[in-house]
Amino acid sequence: MSDPLSSLPNDLEALKAFALAMAEKAAHADRLEAEVAALKAQNMDVEARLARLTSLLKSLERARYGKRSEKLGPDAVEQQSFVFEEIETGIAEIKANLDKASGVADRTKRAPRPRKGFAAHLERIEVVIEPEIPADFLGLTKIQIGEDVSERLDVLPARFRVIVTRRPKYAFRNADGVIQAPAPSHIIEGGLPTEALLAMIAVSKYADGLPLYRQAAIYARDGVELDRSMTAPWMGRLGFELEPLTEHLMQKIKQGERIFADETTLPTLSPGAGKVKKAWLWAYARDDRPFGGDGLPMVVYRFEDSRAGACADRHLAGYRGILQVDGYGAYQHLEKPEPGENRAVMLAGCWAHVRRKFFELHANGESELATITVERMKRLWAIETEVRGQQPGLRVSARRQVSAPIIDELFGLWETELGRISQKSKLAEAIHYALSRRQSLERFLDDGRIDIDSNIVERAIRPQAITRKNALFAGSDGGGRTWATIASLLQTARMNDVDPFAWLKLTLERLANGWPNSRIEELMPWNFQAV
Repeated sequence: MSDPLSSLPNDLEALKAFALAMAEKAAHADRLEAEVAALKAQNMDVEARLARLTSLLKSLERARYGKRSEKLGPDAVEQQSFVFEEIETGIAEIKANLDKASGVADRTKRAPRPRKGFAAHLERIEVVIEPEIPADFLGLTKIQIGEDVSERLDVLPARFRVIVTRRPKYAFRNADGVIQAPAPSHIIEGGLPTEALLAMIAVSKYADGLPLYRQAAIYARDGVELDRSMTAPWMGRLGFELEPLTEHLMQKIKQGERIFADETTLPTLSPGAGKVKKAWLWAYARDDRPFGGDGLPMVVYRFEDSRAGACADRHLAGYRGILQVDGYGAYQHLEKPEPGENRAVMLAGCWAHVRRKFFELHANGESELATITVERMKRLWAIETEVRGQQPGLRVSARRQVSAPIIDELFGLWETELGRISQKSKLAEAIHYALSRRQSLERFLDDGRIDIDSNIVERAIRPQAITRKNALFAGSDGGGRTWATIASLLQTARMNDVDPFAWLKLTLERLANGWPNSRIEELMPWNFQAV
């Protein structure tokens, strides 16, 4: 057996070099060990974060889609959607870090799965990638035996362009006079924008919630200066031109057997004060399809600086029919008959607002009665899903058979419980809310034209709440009226599955060329046909 010391160098300098090499080797091993430990720690931290995000995502999915879930309302749905996006983005970022840390550029591809194809109207750009021919096959005839085809979604950013219009003038030899084609008419005569640009700005603001000052910043990236001091007057002009269409739309709504009403705040600058005052957008919607009617979905907004009942009086002057609303008291006096007349308006309540008050208590685990209420109310909406779109008589028959006993039982439970609890509690408040509106809440049991809730108008008013949040406030009362006018038409277009930009562009072009008021019905969004 050889002596280990015999392999050491005898020379002093060589021995020093050997010792230094051994020390560097040991230090390198220590560094590698430290790096491995750091990677393990990082990996554990990433996996823990990933587990927390995944757990939270599953909890949100259960809360949103689970069997025992109840929707908390439009704001909660939007917040949940935002959280989903952020969680999924975080998970993707963490997985990318894991791939990088493990030295894997691309993990094993998952098995192909079917996906919904892209819309047929989208332009297809064919890209054929031919293989490089190996040297052994040069000169031979190739025969295609198949191919792999994939589709990916691409985009060309919106581009500005300048329309240069030339109108030559002509004179004739040996004749007097000059001829020239007339100048085309435009909404903004002698101004910069085409009707397409006006439509894009309006849709971006009033349909997509993008304020003018944000649009100006976006356009500046393309070297186009469109300051809001320029675009705001353009929108005012659009409001003026489109007002007759909105008035016609309101008349169509008031022809309905049943309409919905709601209101939301719209902060507005006070003239000369530099302060924001509270103004209101009132919304009136019609959609006869749930009870098998022919009336298509539509909505009109009205801008007011008040939430008083006088506003509803003015908006609904001459209306005779069913008005479905939440519990706000401004509508109550509309139900009182005028002297010598039958009841002008019949109010119908909204069960979704009742359910919302009990669900808050149920979600917080504060009341067993609230949980019972929410569970039994689910059956009411299950029946509504089954009878949606059917004739009023069939809807009433199903409701009387299934819904009426549930509602009688609920009111009995609430009346019994009310005497046992503090009148200042949230549960008592929810019960009082329902009991005080019992007559209007039960009307849907006897009239198939009435819906169980007023969600149609709530869905119509939600986009304006988003626009309001992004814009912070309306610049003036005039700006608020313009907002109401343009938003009414654009939201009605969306409710009828019509592209609001395409509709508005064509409508502005028609108005600029003198479209007759006698044919205003043809301009309504539901009559739109792309040219």
